[in-house]
Amino acid sequence: GKGLARLEPVVAAFRELSATREELAGARELRDSESDAELRAMAQEEIARLEADEVRLTEELKVLLLPRDPNDERNVIMEIRAGAGGEEAALFAGELLRMYLRYAERHRYGAEVMSLNETGIGGVKEAIVDIAGDGAYSRLKFEGGVHRVQRIPATESSGRIHTSTATVIVMPEADEVEIEIDEERELRIEVKRASGPGGQSVNTTDSAVRITHIPTGVVVSQQDEKSQHKNRAKAMKILRARLYDAERQRLDAERAAARKGQVGSGDRSDRIRTYNFPQGRLTDHRINLTLYKLVAIMEGDLGDVIDALQAFEAAQQLAALENSA
Repeated sequence: GKGLARLEPVVAAFRELSATREELAGARELRDSESDAELRAMAQEEIARLEADEVRLTEELKVLLLPRDPNDERNVIMEIRAGAGGEEAALFAGELLRMYLRYAERHRYGAEVMSLNETGIGGVKEAIVDIAGDGAYSRLKFEGGVHRVQRIPATESSGRIHTSTATVIVMPEADEVEIEIDEERELRIEVKRASGPGGQSVNTTDSAVRITHIPTGVVVSQQDEKSQHKNRAKAMKILRARLYDAERQRLDAERAAARKGQVGSGDRSDRIRTYNFPQGRLTDHRINLTLYKLVAIMEGDLGDVIDALQAFEAAQQLAALENSA
């Protein structure tokens, strides 16, 4: 299973390290016992090479042994919401949605837009996307927070730079078994007619579904599908992710000490990135990373940013391990 697949690289690195240490012992013995100066010099060169290997392999092994986020292998439910900045914020939220869909496509992740609330001119007030694929959460978990855009709006004649924001929430998708919901007692399910765009294809069946989770007050509405059954299934999926996420946040708060290993505090109000269009610049404030390839990034080329965030998180976890050791 997945646990075993994770052990294979650990075992391989460990074997390589053991072999390197054995060779090292041999080379040192040769250097210390050999009377021939030339052979001694050769042994010394060999020792320098093997010592460098030993350091590299030790570091690799440390990274492989880091505590893994148990949610890393999961699929993701991502919510994108326009923040401050009116129509500009909605247009930016739409571009973020497209960026993540493109990213998913590049990585052969399955992406399904589960709900979309658009503005008149192509902006997005709110979108919920399901992104499914191997390790989707491990790659996308760093996207949660406030994304800030700076640019001259197309509608501005004076050419002043505006700042607007969008918020992204990334939740691991929860299995049915993990989030027990007593549907009889805990859910209020209402169905009504979907409000279609004025007049055309007016929905004559009660297919729009609104589910309220009574204990927490979480409400999820779905009306994108024609069938009530499908809307209900989607709404339940989103509800489960939100409840799982709330529980996770509660546990995280309790284990605040373990938070040190995460990139930033994970607080949703934290501004994590700035997208500066006039300069073609993306800055991730958590790791002080600046890249001048904004066009490519908006096309879904997020690899460099995510790699850097993953490396930073690993380094933080290593430091925490070494401090506690």
